[in-house]
Amino acid sequence: MNSKSTISPALYLAFALLLLVPVRLHGLTQMALPDFDSVRNWQIVQEVAAGDLRHLFRHASPLFMLLYAPVAWLTADYRVFLVLNALLALVPIGMLAAFVARETRLPGWQTGLLTLLMGSATFLTFGGRDFTMSAGSLLCFAGLQAAYYRRLQQPGPATLYRATLWLLLGLSFNYKFLLTLPILAVLEWWQADGLLWRRGHWWRVILLLAAPFTLLSAVGWLAGLPWYTWGAVYYSVLFPGAANAAGRTANLHPDLLYYFRFLLDFESWLVWVGLLGPLGLLWLQWRAGRLRRGQALPFELYLAVWGWCLLAGMSLLLKAPRGLLWAYGLWYTLGLLMLARPWRGRRLPAPLLAALLLAALAGNFYRLQREVYAYIRPTSYPAVAAWLTAHGGGPVASTVGLGLTSFYPDTVQSVTREAALPALARRGYRYVLLDTYWRVTNVQQFDSLRRRPPLAAWPEPALTSPLLFLEHSEFTGLSYEQTLHRQQQARQDTAQLRVYGIR
Repeated sequence: MNSKSTISPALYLAFALLLLVPVRLHGLTQMALPDFDSVRNWQIVQEVAAGDLRHLFRHASPLFMLLYAPVAWLTADYRVFLVLNALLALVPIGMLAAFVARETRLPGWQTGLLTLLMGSATFLTFGGRDFTMSAGSLLCFAGLQAAYYRRLQQPGPATLYRATLWLLLGLSFNYKFLLTLPILAVLEWWQADGLLWRRGHWWRVILLLAAPFTLLSAVGWLAGLPWYTWGAVYYSVLFPGAANAAGRTANLHPDLLYYFRFLLDFESWLVWVGLLGPLGLLWLQWRAGRLRRGQALPFELYLAVWGWCLLAGMSLLLKAPRGLLWAYGLWYTLGLLMLARPWRGRRLPAPLLAALLLAALAGNFYRLQREVYAYIRPTSYPAVAAWLTAHGGGPVASTVGLGLTSFYPDTVQSVTREAALPALARRGYRYVLLDTYWRVTNVQQFDSLRRRPPLAAWPEPALTSPLLFLEHSEFTGLSYEQTLHRQQQARQDTAQLRVYGIR
Protein backbone atom coordinates (compact mmCIF):
# COMPACT_ATOMS: atom_id res chain seq x y z
CA MET A 1 0.00 0.00 0.00
CA ASN A 2 1.20 3.46 -0.83
CA SER A 3 1.36 5.64 2.24
CA LYS A 4 1.52 8.68 -0.07
CA SER A 5 -1.91 8.05 -1.55
CA THR A 6 -3.74 11.16 -2.73
CA ILE A 7 -7.00 9.90 -1.18
CA SER A 8 -7.59 11.83 2.03
CA PRO A 9 -7.85 10.08 5.42
CA ALA A 10 -11.41 11.44 5.70
CA LEU A 11 -12.50 9.45 2.64
CA TYR A 12 -10.88 6.28 3.94
CA LEU A 13 -12.58 6.85 7.28
CA ALA A 14 -16.00 7.47 5.71
CA PHE A 15 -15.73 4.37 3.52
CA ALA A 16 -14.67 2.26 6.52
CA LEU A 17 -17.66 3.49 8.52
CA LEU A 18 -19.98 2.54 5.66
CA LEU A 19 -18.47 -0.94 5.62
CA LEU A 20 -19.13 -1.22 9.36
CA VAL A 21 -22.86 -0.51 9.04
CA PRO A 22 -23.78 -4.06 7.87
CA VAL A 23 -21.34 -5.50 10.43
CA ARG A 24 -23.21 -3.77 13.24
CA LEU A 25 -26.73 -4.31 11.86
CA HIS A 26 -26.37 -7.94 10.77
CA GLY A 27 -29.29 -9.89 12.24
CA LEU A 28 -30.16 -7.06 14.62
CA THR A 29 -33.83 -6.79 13.67
CA GLN A 30 -34.33 -10.54 14.15
CA MET A 31 -33.50 -10.38 17.84
CA ALA A 32 -35.46 -9.21 20.84
CA LEU A 33 -34.29 -6.49 23.19
CA PRO A 34 -31.36 -8.39 24.70
CA ASP A 35 -31.51 -7.59 28.40
CA PHE A 36 -33.61 -6.16 31.21
CA ASP A 37 -32.07 -2.69 31.00
CA SER A 38 -32.73 -2.44 27.26
CA VAL A 39 -36.41 -3.26 27.79
CA ARG A 40 -36.79 -0.81 30.67
CA ASN A 41 -35.05 1.94 28.71
CA TRP A 42 -37.39 1.30 25.76
CA GLN A 43 -40.38 1.56 28.12
CA ILE A 44 -39.10 4.68 29.88
CA VAL A 45 -38.34 6.50 26.63
CA GLN A 46 -41.99 5.98 25.67
CA GLU A 47 -43.11 7.23 29.08
CA VAL A 48 -40.98 10.36 28.74
CA ALA A 49 -42.35 10.95 25.23
CA ALA A 50 -45.85 10.85 26.73
CA GLY A 51 -44.88 13.39 29.42
CA ASP A 52 -44.41 10.88 32.26
CA LEU A 53 -41.05 11.69 33.89
CA ARG A 54 -41.22 9.33 36.87
CA HIS A 55 -38.24 7.31 35.62
CA LEU A 56 -36.32 10.05 33.83
CA PHE A 57 -33.32 9.63 36.13
CA ARG A 58 -33.07 5.84 36.03
CA HIS A 59 -29.36 4.91 35.98
CA ALA A 60 -28.67 8.67 36.24
CA SER A 61 -29.04 8.90 32.45
CA PRO A 62 -31.66 11.57 31.69
CA LEU A 63 -29.92 12.71 28.50
CA PHE A 64 -30.29 9.22 27.03
CA MET A 65 -34.03 9.20 27.75
CA LEU A 66 -34.50 12.69 26.33
CA LEU A 67 -32.44 11.92 23.23
CA TYR A 68 -34.70 9.05 22.18
CA ALA A 69 -38.04 10.42 23.40
CA PRO A 70 -38.72 12.20 20.05
CA VAL A 71 -38.30 8.85 18.27
CA ALA A 72 -41.07 7.45 20.45
CA TRP A 73 -43.41 10.14 19.09
CA LEU A 74 -43.04 8.46 15.69
CA THR A 75 -42.87 4.76 16.55
CA ALA A 76 -42.85 2.27 19.41
CA ASP A 77 -41.13 -0.44 17.32
CA TYR A 78 -38.21 -1.59 19.44
CA ARG A 79 -36.23 -2.49 16.32
CA VAL A 80 -36.04 1.17 15.30
CA PHE A 81 -34.45 2.01 18.65
CA LEU A 82 -31.97 -0.86 18.35
CA VAL A 83 -30.91 0.20 14.85
CA LEU A 84 -30.56 3.88 15.77
CA ASN A 85 -28.51 3.05 18.84
CA ALA A 86 -26.29 0.69 16.81
CA LEU A 87 -25.65 3.45 14.29
CA LEU A 88 -24.98 5.94 17.09
CA ALA A 89 -22.34 3.53 18.42
CA LEU A 90 -20.41 3.94 15.16
CA VAL A 91 -20.12 7.72 15.55
CA PRO A 92 -17.50 7.59 18.36
CA ILE A 93 -15.47 5.10 16.30
CA GLY A 94 -15.27 7.69 13.56
CA MET A 95 -14.56 10.48 16.04
CA LEU A 96 -11.67 8.62 17.65
CA ALA A 97 -10.18 7.59 14.30
CA ALA A 98 -10.42 11.19 13.03
CA PHE A 99 -8.79 12.49 16.22
CA VAL A 100 -5.92 10.00 15.93
CA ALA A 101 -5.42 10.69 12.22
CA ARG A 102 -5.31 14.43 12.88
CA GLU A 103 -2.83 14.25 15.75
CA THR A 104 -0.50 11.62 14.26
CA ARG A 105 -0.91 12.43 10.55
CA LEU A 106 -1.85 8.82 10.01
CA PRO A 107 -1.91 7.82 6.32
CA GLY A 108 -5.37 7.38 4.85
CA TRP A 109 -5.18 3.59 4.48
CA GLN A 110 -4.08 3.21 8.09
CA THR A 111 -6.94 5.47 9.20
CA GLY A 112 -9.39 3.25 7.32
CA LEU A 113 -7.96 0.06 8.80
CA LEU A 114 -7.96 1.56 12.28
CA THR A 115 -11.65 2.41 11.88
CA LEU A 116 -12.44 -1.13 10.75
CA LEU A 117 -10.41 -2.67 13.56
CA MET A 118 -12.10 -0.63 16.27
CA GLY A 119 -15.54 -1.01 14.72
CA SER A 120 -15.23 -4.80 14.50
CA ALA A 121 -13.86 -5.31 18.02
CA THR A 122 -15.77 -8.15 19.65
CA PHE A 123 -17.16 -6.32 22.63
CA LEU A 124 -17.72 -2.97 20.92
CA THR A 125 -19.80 -4.80 18.32
CA PHE A 126 -21.71 -6.88 20.87
CA GLY A 127 -22.20 -3.88 23.16
CA GLY A 128 -23.47 -1.78 20.27
CA ARG A 129 -26.45 -4.09 19.71
CA ASP A 130 -28.48 -3.23 22.81
CA PHE A 131 -30.60 -0.26 23.82
CA THR A 132 -28.53 1.17 26.64
CA MET A 133 -26.54 4.34 27.14
CA SER A 134 -23.23 2.73 26.17
CA ALA A 135 -23.30 4.17 22.64
CA GLY A 136 -23.90 7.73 23.85
CA SER A 137 -21.40 7.30 26.66
CA LEU A 138 -18.74 6.17 24.17
CA LEU A 139 -19.52 9.17 21.98
CA CYS A 140 -19.05 11.57 24.90
CA PHE A 141 -15.81 9.85 25.85
CA ALA A 142 -14.44 10.17 22.32
CA GLY A 143 -15.33 13.86 22.38
CA LEU A 144 -13.69 14.29 25.77
CA GLN A 145 -10.52 12.55 24.58
CA ALA A 146 -10.01 14.98 21.72
CA ALA A 147 -11.14 18.09 23.63
CA TYR A 148 -9.01 17.40 26.69
CA TYR A 149 -5.92 16.64 24.61
CA ARG A 150 -6.42 20.01 22.93
CA ARG A 151 -6.71 21.61 26.40
CA LEU A 152 -3.31 20.10 27.30
CA GLN A 153 -1.68 21.16 24.04
CA GLN A 154 -3.24 24.62 23.87
CA PRO A 155 -3.95 25.70 27.47
CA GLY A 156 -6.59 28.39 27.62
CA PRO A 157 -10.17 29.10 28.70
CA ALA A 158 -11.69 28.04 25.37
CA THR A 159 -10.10 24.58 25.34
CA LEU A 160 -10.75 24.08 29.07
CA TYR A 161 -14.46 24.89 28.75
CA ARG A 162 -14.81 22.79 25.60
CA ALA A 163 -13.48 19.77 27.49
CA THR A 164 -15.81 20.60 30.38
CA LEU A 165 -18.81 20.56 28.04
CA TRP A 166 -17.96 17.01 26.92
CA LEU A 167 -17.59 15.97 30.55
CA LEU A 168 -20.95 17.59 31.31
CA LEU A 169 -22.62 15.63 28.50
CA GLY A 170 -21.00 12.41 29.65
CA LEU A 171 -22.19 12.82 33.23
CA SER A 172 -25.72 13.45 31.91
CA PHE A 173 -25.57 10.30 29.79
CA ASN A 174 -24.05 7.79 32.18
CA TYR A 175 -23.18 7.86 35.88
CA LYS A 176 -20.04 5.85 35.07
CA PHE A 177 -18.54 9.03 33.66
CA LEU A 178 -17.62 9.71 37.29
CA LEU A 179 -14.72 7.32 36.61
CA THR A 180 -13.14 9.92 34.32
CA LEU A 181 -12.76 12.43 37.16
CA PRO A 182 -9.79 10.81 38.94
CA ILE A 183 -8.04 10.30 35.58
CA LEU A 184 -8.58 13.93 34.66
CA ALA A 185 -7.26 14.90 38.10
CA VAL A 186 -4.07 12.88 37.46
CA LEU A 187 -3.58 14.51 34.05
CA GLU A 188 -4.21 17.98 35.47
CA TRP A 189 -1.64 17.32 38.19
CA TRP A 190 0.88 16.15 35.58
CA GLN A 191 0.22 19.18 33.36
CA ALA A 192 0.99 21.49 36.31
CA ASP A 193 0.11 24.66 34.41
CA GLY A 194 -2.32 25.98 37.02
CA LEU A 195 -4.88 26.88 34.35
CA LEU A 196 -7.80 25.50 36.30
CA TRP A 197 -7.02 27.67 39.32
CA ARG A 198 -6.36 30.95 37.51
CA ARG A 199 -8.91 33.74 37.03
CA GLY A 200 -11.78 31.81 38.56
CA HIS A 201 -11.80 29.03 35.97
CA TRP A 202 -12.37 26.38 38.64
CA TRP A 203 -15.70 27.78 39.84
CA ARG A 204 -16.89 28.38 36.28
CA VAL A 205 -16.12 24.73 35.51
CA ILE A 206 -18.11 23.68 38.58
CA LEU A 207 -21.03 25.91 37.53
CA LEU A 208 -21.00 24.39 34.06
CA LEU A 209 -21.00 20.85 35.44
CA ALA A 210 -23.80 21.73 37.86
CA ALA A 211 -26.01 23.32 35.18
CA PRO A 212 -27.66 20.16 33.79
CA PHE A 213 -28.16 18.76 37.30
CA THR A 214 -29.87 21.96 38.36
CA LEU A 215 -31.97 22.34 35.21
CA LEU A 216 -33.13 18.73 34.87
CA SER A 217 -33.67 18.35 38.62
CA ALA A 218 -35.92 21.41 38.42
CA VAL A 219 -37.80 19.82 35.51
CA GLY A 220 -38.21 16.64 37.55
CA TRP A 221 -39.41 18.65 40.56
CA LEU A 222 -42.03 20.40 38.43
CA ALA A 223 -43.14 16.95 37.26
CA GLY A 224 -43.63 15.83 40.86
CA LEU A 225 -40.29 14.19 41.65
CA PRO A 226 -38.25 15.07 44.75
CA TRP A 227 -35.62 17.67 43.80
CA TYR A 228 -32.84 15.30 44.93
CA THR A 229 -33.91 12.33 42.73
CA TRP A 230 -30.92 12.49 40.36
CA GLY A 231 -28.46 12.80 43.24
CA ALA A 232 -30.20 9.95 45.08
CA VAL A 233 -29.58 7.66 42.10
CA TYR A 234 -25.86 8.43 42.29
CA TYR A 235 -25.90 7.77 46.02
CA SER A 236 -27.70 4.42 45.65
CA VAL A 237 -25.19 3.33 42.99
CA LEU A 238 -22.18 4.28 45.09
CA PHE A 239 -23.61 3.00 48.38
CA PRO A 240 -26.07 0.14 47.73
CA GLY A 241 -28.21 -0.39 50.80
CA ALA A 242 -29.27 -4.00 50.27
CA ALA A 243 -28.41 -7.08 48.27
CA ASN A 244 -29.84 -7.26 44.77
CA ALA A 245 -31.90 -10.19 43.49
CA ALA A 246 -28.72 -12.20 42.82
CA GLY A 247 -27.48 -11.62 46.38
CA ARG A 248 -24.70 -9.20 45.41
CA THR A 249 -24.14 -6.28 47.79
CA ALA A 250 -20.75 -4.53 47.50
CA ASN A 251 -19.38 -2.46 44.60
CA LEU A 252 -15.77 -3.49 45.25
CA HIS A 253 -14.61 -6.84 43.88
CA PRO A 254 -10.84 -6.95 43.36
CA ASP A 255 -9.97 -9.44 40.63
CA LEU A 256 -6.83 -8.47 38.78
CA LEU A 257 -7.11 -11.26 36.20
CA TYR A 258 -10.74 -10.87 35.06
CA TYR A 259 -10.10 -8.41 32.27
CA PHE A 260 -6.87 -10.03 31.15
CA ARG A 261 -8.74 -13.31 30.73
CA PHE A 262 -11.49 -11.57 28.82
CA LEU A 263 -9.06 -9.85 26.47
CA LEU A 264 -7.22 -13.12 25.88
CA ASP A 265 -10.41 -15.05 25.11
CA PHE A 266 -12.45 -12.50 23.19
CA GLU A 267 -10.29 -9.73 21.71
CA SER A 268 -7.48 -9.39 19.17
CA TRP A 269 -3.76 -9.80 19.79
CA LEU A 270 -3.53 -6.18 18.61
CA VAL A 271 -5.15 -5.12 21.89
CA TRP A 272 -2.22 -6.64 23.76
CA VAL A 273 0.21 -4.67 21.62
CA GLY A 274 -1.74 -1.53 22.49
CA LEU A 275 -1.91 -2.38 26.18
CA LEU A 276 1.70 -3.41 26.70
CA GLY A 277 3.57 -1.68 23.85
CA PRO A 278 3.44 1.82 25.37
CA LEU A 279 5.37 0.48 28.37
CA GLY A 280 8.42 0.38 26.10
CA LEU A 281 7.79 3.96 25.04
CA LEU A 282 7.38 4.95 28.68
CA TRP A 283 10.76 3.37 29.48
CA LEU A 284 12.48 5.14 26.59
CA GLN A 285 10.98 8.50 27.55
CA TRP A 286 12.02 8.03 31.17
CA ARG A 287 15.58 7.06 30.26
CA ALA A 288 15.85 10.10 27.98
CA GLY A 289 14.72 12.35 30.85
CA ARG A 290 11.58 13.48 29.02
CA LEU A 291 9.09 12.35 31.65
CA ARG A 292 8.84 15.24 34.07
CA ARG A 293 5.80 16.82 35.59
CA GLY A 294 4.91 19.86 33.54
CA GLN A 295 6.20 18.35 30.29
CA ALA A 296 3.67 17.35 27.64
CA LEU A 297 3.01 13.64 27.34
CA PRO A 298 3.60 12.09 23.91
CA PHE A 299 0.29 11.38 22.20
CA GLU A 300 0.64 7.62 22.61
CA LEU A 301 1.28 7.97 26.34
CA TYR A 302 -1.72 10.29 26.70
CA LEU A 303 -3.95 7.55 25.30
CA ALA A 304 -2.11 4.87 27.29
CA VAL A 305 -2.64 6.70 30.59
CA TRP A 306 -6.39 6.62 29.98
CA GLY A 307 -6.33 2.92 29.14
CA TRP A 308 -4.09 1.94 32.05
CA CYS A 309 -6.09 3.98 34.57
CA LEU A 310 -9.38 2.51 33.36
CA LEU A 311 -7.97 -1.01 33.64
CA ALA A 312 -6.55 -0.38 37.12
CA GLY A 313 -9.72 1.22 38.42
CA MET A 314 -12.13 -1.31 36.99
CA SER A 315 -10.01 -4.20 38.27
CA LEU A 316 -11.00 -3.09 41.78
CA LEU A 317 -14.73 -2.74 41.07
CA LEU A 318 -17.42 -5.18 40.02
CA LYS A 319 -16.57 -6.68 36.65
CA ALA A 320 -18.26 -6.78 33.26
CA PRO A 321 -16.76 -6.32 29.80
CA ARG A 322 -18.48 -2.93 29.52
CA GLY A 323 -16.29 -1.76 32.40
CA LEU A 324 -13.59 -1.24 29.76
CA LEU A 325 -15.99 0.14 27.16
CA TRP A 326 -13.88 3.27 26.64
CA ALA A 327 -10.54 1.44 26.60
CA TYR A 328 -11.02 -1.00 23.70
CA GLY A 329 -10.76 1.69 21.02
CA LEU A 330 -7.71 3.17 22.73
CA TRP A 331 -5.90 -0.18 22.75
CA TYR A 332 -6.67 -0.90 19.10
CA THR A 333 -5.39 2.58 18.29
CA LEU A 334 -2.24 2.11 20.33
CA GLY A 335 -1.69 -1.33 18.83
CA LEU A 336 -1.64 0.18 15.35
CA LEU A 337 0.51 3.14 16.42
CA MET A 338 3.03 0.90 18.16
CA LEU A 339 3.42 -1.17 14.98
CA ALA A 340 3.54 1.87 12.70
CA ARG A 341 5.89 4.09 14.71
CA PRO A 342 9.65 4.10 14.00
CA TRP A 343 11.87 2.25 16.46
CA ARG A 344 15.55 3.17 16.34
CA GLY A 345 14.88 5.01 13.12
CA ARG A 346 13.28 2.09 11.29
CA ARG A 347 9.66 1.37 10.45
CA LEU A 348 7.90 -1.80 9.45
CA PRO A 349 7.59 -1.91 5.65
CA ALA A 350 4.11 -0.80 4.60
CA PRO A 351 3.21 -4.18 3.02
CA LEU A 352 4.17 -6.03 6.22
CA LEU A 353 2.25 -3.56 8.40
CA ALA A 354 -0.79 -3.88 6.13
CA ALA A 355 -0.57 -7.69 6.29
CA LEU A 356 -0.45 -7.64 10.11
CA LEU A 357 -3.42 -5.27 10.35
CA LEU A 358 -5.46 -7.26 7.84
CA ALA A 359 -4.67 -10.44 9.79
CA ALA A 360 -5.92 -8.75 12.95
CA LEU A 361 -9.06 -7.63 11.09
CA ALA A 362 -9.67 -11.18 9.85
CA GLY A 363 -9.32 -12.39 13.44
CA ASN A 364 -11.94 -9.86 14.53
CA PHE A 365 -14.45 -11.15 12.00
CA TYR A 366 -13.75 -14.73 13.04
CA ARG A 367 -14.51 -13.82 16.66
CA LEU A 368 -17.64 -11.91 15.64
CA GLN A 369 -18.93 -15.00 13.87
CA ARG A 370 -18.11 -17.21 16.86
CA GLU A 371 -19.24 -14.92 19.69
CA VAL A 372 -21.97 -12.71 18.20
CA TYR A 373 -23.40 -13.94 14.91
CA ALA A 374 -23.51 -17.60 15.98
CA TYR A 375 -26.24 -16.69 18.50
CA ILE A 376 -28.42 -14.85 16.01
CA ARG A 377 -31.73 -16.59 15.31
CA PRO A 378 -35.21 -15.18 14.75
CA THR A 379 -36.42 -14.60 18.29
CA SER A 380 -39.00 -17.00 19.72
CA TYR A 381 -40.72 -14.39 21.88
CA PRO A 382 -43.38 -13.72 19.18
CA ALA A 383 -44.22 -17.46 19.22
CA VAL A 384 -44.56 -17.31 23.01
CA ALA A 385 -46.83 -14.27 22.71
CA ALA A 386 -48.96 -16.02 20.06
CA TRP A 387 -49.31 -19.14 22.26
CA LEU A 388 -50.34 -17.09 25.28
CA THR A 389 -52.87 -15.10 23.25
CA ALA A 390 -54.34 -18.31 21.81
CA HIS A 391 -54.70 -19.72 25.33
CA GLY A 392 -56.58 -16.87 26.90
CA GLY A 393 -53.97 -14.12 27.17
CA GLY A 394 -54.08 -11.85 30.18
CA PRO A 395 -51.18 -10.62 32.31
CA VAL A 396 -48.15 -12.92 32.44
CA ALA A 397 -45.31 -13.37 34.93
CA SER A 398 -41.73 -13.74 33.65
CA THR A 399 -38.70 -14.94 35.57
CA VAL A 400 -36.51 -11.82 35.83
CA GLY A 401 -36.35 -11.12 32.09
CA LEU A 402 -38.71 -8.81 30.21
CA GLY A 403 -37.88 -9.93 26.67
CA LEU A 404 -41.52 -10.84 26.03
CA THR A 405 -42.71 -7.29 26.70
CA SER A 406 -42.19 -5.81 23.24
CA PHE A 407 -44.23 -8.63 21.60
CA TYR A 408 -47.07 -9.19 24.06
CA PRO A 409 -50.01 -6.77 24.24
CA ASP A 410 -50.80 -7.33 27.93
CA THR A 411 -48.76 -6.86 31.11
CA VAL A 412 -45.51 -8.78 31.57
CA GLN A 413 -44.51 -8.77 35.23
CA SER A 414 -40.90 -9.56 36.14
CA VAL A 415 -40.60 -11.78 39.21
CA THR A 416 -37.45 -12.65 41.12
CA ARG A 417 -39.00 -15.20 43.50
CA GLU A 418 -41.23 -18.17 42.85
CA ALA A 419 -43.00 -17.31 46.11
CA ALA A 420 -44.48 -14.24 44.41
CA LEU A 421 -46.54 -16.32 41.97
CA PRO A 422 -49.52 -17.21 44.25
CA ALA A 423 -50.21 -13.52 44.88
CA LEU A 424 -50.10 -12.85 41.14
CA ALA A 425 -52.52 -15.77 40.56
CA ARG A 426 -55.01 -14.07 42.87
CA ARG A 427 -54.70 -10.96 40.66
CA GLY A 428 -55.63 -12.84 37.49
CA TYR A 429 -52.25 -14.10 36.28
CA ARG A 430 -52.66 -17.58 34.73
CA TYR A 431 -49.23 -18.23 33.23
CA VAL A 432 -45.57 -17.77 34.07
CA LEU A 433 -42.77 -17.73 31.48
CA LEU A 434 -39.65 -19.45 32.77
CA ASP A 435 -37.24 -17.21 30.86
CA THR A 436 -33.63 -18.43 30.98
CA TYR A 437 -32.64 -14.86 31.76
CA TRP A 438 -32.87 -16.08 35.38
CA ARG A 439 -29.69 -18.08 34.68
CA VAL A 440 -27.97 -15.04 33.18
CA THR A 441 -28.71 -13.00 36.30
CA ASN A 442 -28.05 -15.91 38.71
CA VAL A 443 -31.41 -15.44 40.43
CA GLN A 444 -31.84 -19.04 41.58
CA GLN A 445 -35.35 -18.91 42.99
CA PHE A 446 -37.28 -21.13 40.57
CA ASP A 447 -36.21 -24.70 41.37
CA SER A 448 -39.63 -26.26 41.89
CA LEU A 449 -41.09 -24.49 38.87
CA ARG A 450 -38.47 -25.79 36.45
CA ARG A 451 -38.89 -29.36 37.70
CA ARG A 452 -42.45 -29.38 36.36
CA PRO A 453 -43.24 -30.27 32.73
CA PRO A 454 -43.93 -27.08 30.74
CA LEU A 455 -47.08 -26.43 28.75
CA ALA A 456 -44.94 -25.23 25.82
CA ALA A 457 -41.26 -24.54 25.16
CA TRP A 458 -39.11 -22.69 22.60
CA PRO A 459 -35.38 -22.13 21.96
CA GLU A 460 -33.81 -18.68 22.32
CA PRO A 461 -30.06 -19.11 21.64
CA ALA A 462 -29.30 -15.43 22.34
CA LEU A 463 -29.87 -16.19 26.04
CA THR A 464 -26.91 -18.60 26.04
CA SER A 465 -24.30 -16.17 24.70
CA PRO A 466 -21.10 -16.08 26.81
CA LEU A 467 -20.86 -12.32 26.28
CA LEU A 468 -24.39 -11.86 27.65
CA PHE A 469 -23.47 -13.86 30.76
CA LEU A 470 -20.21 -11.94 31.23
CA GLU A 471 -22.05 -8.63 30.84
CA HIS A 472 -24.16 -9.59 33.84
CA SER A 473 -21.25 -10.57 36.09
CA GLU A 474 -21.40 -7.02 37.44
CA PHE A 475 -24.95 -7.79 38.61
CA THR A 476 -24.21 -11.29 39.86
CA GLY A 477 -20.83 -10.59 41.45
CA LEU A 478 -19.57 -13.93 40.08
CA SER A 479 -16.00 -14.46 38.94
CA TYR A 480 -14.98 -14.94 35.31
CA GLU A 481 -14.80 -18.74 35.66
CA GLN A 482 -18.07 -18.98 37.61
CA THR A 483 -19.88 -16.87 35.01
CA LEU A 484 -18.71 -18.97 32.07
CA HIS A 485 -19.52 -22.15 34.00
CA ARG A 486 -23.12 -20.96 34.31
CA GLN A 487 -23.12 -20.14 30.60
CA GLN A 488 -22.03 -23.70 29.79
CA GLN A 489 -24.89 -25.00 31.92
CA ALA A 490 -27.32 -22.78 30.02
CA ARG A 491 -26.07 -24.07 26.66
CA GLN A 492 -27.09 -27.59 27.68
CA ASP A 493 -30.75 -26.56 27.81
CA THR A 494 -32.81 -27.62 24.80
CA ALA A 495 -35.19 -24.67 25.34
CA GLN A 496 -34.72 -21.30 26.94
CA LEU A 497 -38.37 -20.20 27.09
CA ARG A 498 -40.93 -22.39 28.89
CA VAL A 499 -44.53 -21.57 29.77
CA TYR A 500 -46.19 -22.98 32.91
CA GLY A 501 -49.55 -22.53 34.50
CA ILE A 502 -49.53 -20.68 37.83
CA ARG A 503 -50.97 -22.95 40.50
